[in-house]
Amino acid sequence: MRRAIFPGSFDPITLGHLDIIKRSIPLFDEIIIAIGVNAEKKYMFSLEDRKRFIEETFKHEDTVSVITYEGLTIELCKKYEADFILRGLRNPADFEFEKAIAHTNRKLSKIETIFLLTAADTSYISSSIVRDVIRNGGNYKVLVPDAVTVK
Repeated sequence: MRRAIFPGSFDPITLGHLDIIKRSIPLFDEIIIAIGVNAEKKYMFSLEDRKRFIEETFKHEDTVSVITYEGLTIELCKKYEADFILRGLRNPADFEFEKAIAHTNRKLSKIETIFLLTAADTSYISSSIVRDVIRNGGNYKVLVPDAVTVK
């Protein structure tokens, strides 16, 4: 079984994340979207909301599930018997950052990282941009799946 973990904070999930996940569905038998919890980080959305946004977005995709986790992603991969980590790349800076993590993960385990380039029409979207749009009262709905709502 080809199982992949797609880790991230997803604060919130964006159309860029959605693009990567939808395009990777045919590549894997199962994709586990793993929301990482970092006690040092301040999130705009609660863990429960972030999980709900993703579950609602993928409710009709049987091969996509959502979990939360703390700790190393490679340990999560071992726990779920996933051989791949899935990551999206928007730009060269993303590549340089993700490359170092991928090399470290391979050094510590046999887990391969699979990179997908984001589609051109979503490559400018990041969760931090979405949060900034929300904080400033802009139309964030054009940047995220329908399930993402601000209270």
